[in-house]
Amino acid sequence: MKTMTVYSQDWFREFAVPRLHMQVPAEAADAALPALRSDEDLNPDMSVGAIDEARAAAVLVGLLERKGELHVLLTQRSDELPTHAGQIAFPGGKIDAEDAGPVECALRETHEETGISPEFVEPAGFLDVYQTGTGFRIVPVVGLLRSGFDLVPEPGEVTDIFDVPLAHFMEPANHLRHSRVWQGRKRQYYAMPYGERYVWGATAGMLRNLHDRITRS
Repeated sequence: MKTMTVYSQDWFREFAVPRLHMQVPAEAADAALPALRSDEDLNPDMSVGAIDEARAAAVLVGLLERKGELHVLLTQRSDELPTHAGQIAFPGGKIDAEDAGPVECALRETHEETGISPEFVEPAGFLDVYQTGTGFRIVPVVGLLRSGFDLVPEPGEVTDIFDVPLAHFMEPANHLRHSRVWQGRKRQYYAMPYGERYVWGATAGMLRNLHDRITRS
């Protein structure tokens, strides 16, 4: 009989954290290096644009424990936003000149978008840098969330904040491949629906990367 893994915080610290990047990957700052993950992953004929034109960004892959099992924190963007309206995303955004680096950016954006202040976040490591077809080079910062915070969605930016069991994203059967026409061409992308929540695109791509790093030998 197959033993079901309980994705607790203790399990994550012991088995997952050692498989993360402990330092910001070099390609986050060096435009000459290719991003290891991108929207090209399922579309080898697709170009995500000149690397030196990519805009630096960071997101927080926040993990909180509920009844002994980790959940992934996600937001739903406002339908009124000019780009990526209504999509499900990690809290995060463009790295500003005032930010000391990706971690500071991810923590600042998380505070602004969700109300979770940095004191509740324990950075644990980094996933591979992810480059999007819209020109962003994203550093996913993995962080463990301490309980006690209040969620306050940013008006005009975030319509909902919710969480999904990590176990859902760790199951390969939930890593679907969907497609749609983009700029006149059919493109494939990862989709990991959870109930009425349609997690797809770059967010699903980064979750796929989380799965791959955790399960690699």
